[in-house]
Amino acid sequence: MVGLSALWLPILLSAVFVFIVSSVIHMVMPWHKDDYPPMPNEDAFRAAVGPLKVPPGDYMVPRPSTREDMNSPAFKAKMEQGPVMIVTVRPNGKPGMGSYLLLWFLYALAVSVFSAYISGRALPSGVVYLKVFRFAGATAFLAYSAALWQLWIWYGRSLRTTIISTFDGLIYACLTAGTFGWLWPR
Repeated sequence: MVGLSALWLPILLSAVFVFIVSSVIHMVMPWHKDDYPPMPNEDAFRAAVGPLKVPPGDYMVPRPSTREDMNSPAFKAKMEQGPVMIVTVRPNGKPGMGSYLLLWFLYALAVSVFSAYISGRALPSGVVYLKVFRFAGATAFLAYSAALWQLWIWYGRSLRTTIISTFDGLIYACLTAGTFGWLWPR
């Protein structure tokens, strides 16, 4: 068993590596450019929705007010007529990337801490690289990728985006696993 304090360097470095590689993936690589296609007739959509001044949050349209309402003819008609949407409304104005980047780094750090905890409880010091890689990588992959599939299943997120983001998670998991294998206490 290896304590978290002995794994501070792989925790920190793996989070830094994931942060850097994820930045390169999103700024340089082309595979995320179509994650969010433009809304058809965006100007008309904005003109119709903008005056409603919808506050930031997550919304479902149409949304039944009760469980019983889901079976009402009126609600069923709304579902058939459409549009049927799950929408995230963000605050107006240019987003402050600094806070998003900080939160992403803190998330990567948390994933590394959990990878360290699980690997440290399962493996002794001096274990071979591949065993560390396997434990740290599986933990990191679950943390970076598993919940993405819930968004596809329950909220209709694009399958393409889900698969590509899962591939990103595999890259991040391999970086985390490789860092832990490299710096595992001997």
